[in-house]
Amino acid sequence: MSVPHRRRKSLGGDDIPDVLPSLWRALAFAYRAEPRLLIVSFLLVTGAWVPAALTALWLKLLADGVKTGHGGAIAAAMIGLAASTIAAWLLRIVGQRVQRLFQERATIAIEAHVVELQGSVASIEHHERPEYLDRLQILKDHAFLLNHLYGSLMSAVGAVARVLITIGLLMSVSPVLFVLGLFAAPTIVFSSWRAGVERRNEERAAPRRRLARHFFDLGTQAGAGKEIRVWRIGPRLVSWRREAWDDWYGRVAGTRKVSAAWHSLAWTIFGGAYVGAVVFTASVLHASPGDVLLVVAAGGQLSAFLGETASQTDFLRWCIEAAQRLAWLENYAAARSVGSELDPPSRLTHGIKLDHVSFRYPGTEQEVLRDVDLELPAGSVIAIVGENGAGKTTLVKLLCRFYEPTSGAILVDGTELGRMKVDEWRDRLAGAFQDFMRFEFSAGRTVGLGELARADDILALERAIGRAGAGDVIEKLPSGLGTQLGPTWTNGVELSFGQWQKLALSRGFMRDRPLVLVLDEPTAALDADTEHSLFERFADASRDAREDGRITILVSHRFSTVRMADLIVVLDGARVVEYGSHDELMGRAGLYAELYGIQARAYR
Repeated sequence: MSVPHRRRKSLGGDDIPDVLPSLWRALAFAYRAEPRLLIVSFLLVTGAWVPAALTALWLKLLADGVKTGHGGAIAAAMIGLAASTIAAWLLRIVGQRVQRLFQERATIAIEAHVVELQGSVASIEHHERPEYLDRLQILKDHAFLLNHLYGSLMSAVGAVARVLITIGLLMSVSPVLFVLGLFAAPTIVFSSWRAGVERRNEERAAPRRRLARHFFDLGTQAGAGKEIRVWRIGPRLVSWRREAWDDWYGRVAGTRKVSAAWHSLAWTIFGGAYVGAVVFTASVLHASPGDVLLVVAAGGQLSAFLGETASQTDFLRWCIEAAQRLAWLENYAAARSVGSELDPPSRLTHGIKLDHVSFRYPGTEQEVLRDVDLELPAGSVIAIVGENGAGKTTLVKLLCRFYEPTSGAILVDGTELGRMKVDEWRDRLAGAFQDFMRFEFSAGRTVGLGELARADDILALERAIGRAGAGDVIEKLPSGLGTQLGPTWTNGVELSFGQWQKLALSRGFMRDRPLVLVLDEPTAALDADTEHSLFERFADASRDAREDGRITILVSHRFSTVRMADLIVVLDGARVVEYGSHDELMGRAGLYAELYGIQARAYR
């Protein structure tokens, strides 16, 4: 059965969402997580900004009362000043405590949301594509801004309310003084514009900052420590990091200087308008001392309030930028979760067919796989061989649905794999990969992650460890399966690369009846003879489970270790150049036979 060739559709979710939708989604998320705390915190934090705005009014009443000798006005002014001071203090203290509690709970919810979003994406494109990595790096670097988004928004609303109250007090003296508020507007506008411009420039320069961070991690983490010292490249790493950091800072510093100059100009204009407002009130309006004092106090407060409002707006803008990147991640995850509505089969009857499959990594033009037309029969043991860069691991990524083919289709028992539910398909997979993860948990949990439903089943753990030949690793651990792994933890034990690899292989064997077992060079740290014996054991176990139609895929660059496979696929230059049994391929005297002979002579 064949299907029409198709090119991968362009998915949505690649563009950064607009400000207002991103902000609304962030607020909706917080409300779903902590509705009561959000509302109470908003009322307290916003309200705390209001009492101080009334200070100018109380001063006006006090001055007029002193001039006229009206004791009631003086008393009212004193009570108002006291009440405003006490209310501001109480609201601020209580509001800060409630807001802190809300932020702590919101932080947990947000971080869990980000982890869940990244983990829920079927593909791993966002972990490998540079422009996505830049966005995720900025989201990671500024994750704390998401935690402060809500408090910043509350404070900004309170600050704006205080500015409006102050402008209202000024207009009570004369409507003309409303102009002072207009002169203040550019300070806020330029503050918001400044944050946006600087953020966009930072994103363009993000690769250089990420490179600088990479050099920093190399110089401070244990993994590269031995080579850095042997090759004496520490000073060079410092130099490279400095160059990358200076390059990044040089690109953003110019923008910061220009935006700061415009911001300073806006404040200079407002300062001149403030002085003019005081002179106008005293000289032109011939206002009472109380009104003059109100303008002086309110105008001075307006300057301070605008400074705080601009600061809050500036910080809020940065927070919203983080919210936009979170909204982008949500869109990205949602866009890549569509189009999978069918359940995968419970057993394979025919097998898997790659129908003219081609693939190139997003953002690149070079095809890593080109027009691959291949059948993997049910119940067979398949070996995929080829030199480094031939496309072996990419083929495995497509079968695991980490990526979709650029063109062509992968069919599972005649049904397109891209139409099957990703999570259910992954439940039918098992195996180990060459770039395995070192999970620093207890040894039992590190293995049990391969099948969470049986992670605490000692018999299941022991069977998986036995299949992987990792019994010697567990026997040497001081507390067996209960041993903490990783030297950075209390009583943690360090393992060799080969030992970690055996545990990763054990993890891959936790599932007893997978449809597809993928072993992508999981024994690269072992010698050829050991790998060969392990592969033979894997192949024999797979043949014993043929009633499920299981397909076992062994990936290796060692041709001599996969002789026992039913079908050997030879990749070269992104194409399948040969396939067949070992004897068939040797009889053809093609590339497989040539490379097999070269490797065989090298091991003699």
